[in-house]
Amino acid sequence: MTLIWVAAGGATGAMLRYLTVRYLSAAVAGFPLGTLVVNVAGSLLIGMLAGTLLAGFKLAEGPKLFFQTGLLGAFTTFSAFSLDTLQLWQAGQIKPAVTNVVLNVCLCLLAVFLGMALGSAIFERFR
Repeated sequence: MTLIWVAAGGATGAMLRYLTVRYLSAAVAGFPLGTLVVNVAGSLLIGMLAGTLLAGFKLAEGPKLFFQTGLLGAFTTFSAFSLDTLQLWQAGQIKPAVTNVVLNVCLCLLAVFLGMALGSAIFERFR
């Protein structure tokens, strides 16, 4: 049942991300506004969920998995990254929090660059 909650939320979040990015990218050419909005909105929403849970709001495990892991995780993994970083920071673990930011940004940019180069090389090789 756990996987069903996550899958249902994930499908919903992925569709919402697609529609948001598609709509906003068409509205503003030359800047990934859709991705920025999704990342910021997802971070805001996961923060709101975490905050309400910390404040004592009771949410069964299934719906929590639907919203936090599924919907927001698929809407943007940036929300999970942001929550992880903020929790480290709030716990006084400043160095790990900063390291998390630097590594996620730098390594993910590098991975995208390398992935693009690799994908292009493979495509050209078998064209």
